[in-house]
Amino acid sequence: MEVVIHGYDVLVASIVVWFLGAFVNRKVPFLDRYSIPVAVTGGLICSTLVALAYVFADFEISFDMSMRDELLLIFFSTIGLTAKLRLLKEGGKALALLLLIATAFLVIQNVTGVLLIKGMGSPPAYGLFGGSISFAGGYGTAIAWGGVAEEAGLKMAKEIGIAFATFGLIAGGIIGGPIGEFLIKRNNLKPRLNSDADAPLEKISSDETAPVLAPPISSVLGTIMLLAVCVEAGALVNRMLFSAGVTLPGFLTSMMVGIIITNGADLLKIELSHIALDRVGELALQLFLCMSLMSIQLWTLTQAIGPILVVLGAQILVMTLFATWVVYRVMGRDYDAAVIASGFAGLGLGATPVGIANMNALTSKYCPSPKAFLVVPLVGAFFIDLVNALVIKFFAGLPIMA
Repeated sequence: MEVVIHGYDVLVASIVVWFLGAFVNRKVPFLDRYSIPVAVTGGLICSTLVALAYVFADFEISFDMSMRDELLLIFFSTIGLTAKLRLLKEGGKALALLLLIATAFLVIQNVTGVLLIKGMGSPPAYGLFGGSISFAGGYGTAIAWGGVAEEAGLKMAKEIGIAFATFGLIAGGIIGGPIGEFLIKRNNLKPRLNSDADAPLEKISSDETAPVLAPPISSVLGTIMLLAVCVEAGALVNRMLFSAGVTLPGFLTSMMVGIIITNGADLLKIELSHIALDRVGELALQLFLCMSLMSIQLWTLTQAIGPILVVLGAQILVMTLFATWVVYRVMGRDYDAAVIASGFAGLGLGATPVGIANMNALTSKYCPSPKAFLVVPLVGAFFIDLVNALVIKFFAGLPIMA
């Protein structure tokens, strides 16, 4: 028997899943101690229950993910609407460093995947799907390159890529928090309190007992209007680019429209409501992650589970070492660097929203890190996709892939 959940029922289910994750995180000290995102906890519990229902009762539950895709556009629109060029100038060096680090990691990730797959006696091209195509690239890149690979004769490349992307999404959400916690506690890190670029850095209460000033209704409605403009204008730009033969992910154009709007407002001395934008962005992110993880059909990943877990384990080890020894050190060995390392683990194994969820879990427990929330989303949402495409093409052209 199959049941498909549509529309607002998916929204209701994702909210229930979020509260389930929050409840479990409160009851299991380990999860809270290592800053595992609430959405990851709830989503994995839900997908596990759905898998058990399928295996033992032949009862298949699937979710219509159209609302999730809209939430992704909204989330990246909020990122664009808070990315002011004057702040980019302040974080220019950090942005360039993180992009350089990310480029090096993409190469390492692909070398790891190719060598492991070749060692198993399979075509080395599958190693790219156990590398940056699926992990750093996520579902979209895995599906796109999977179609190309299948046309070239690589059987089931798309399915294998989706499987790697799925496990990467889970792993990125699990290891990011512990990496940040380890770095913060081991090095006794404290945020800088006297830097204009890092202000404000007041501690956020984890139990949300501190009073929060709600934005006026005019700010909320204005924010909703701006987000709608970003999503619709981004879709229009995408259609124009597609007709010209240029394909870009929808969230990227929505984010770019947001960047144009916020910097135009900055020039005109018009203040946007950052409280409303932060709340809407956080809401969209949490619901997006809940929907993504609760809809994973775990039973579809069992056919190649052995090799997938071997490659996944190796990539987790590589990411952990790289984030703690390279990202943290190069980015300054301070509190911001620890938060960036946590976010990098999420975007390098799963997706940019996972990385941001990792950082949210840390900063809500300790203190905000504006530097991390400036550079990680921009590298993860924009630059890394462009660089990844070049890295993938380079590896695909190597003689070993023939």
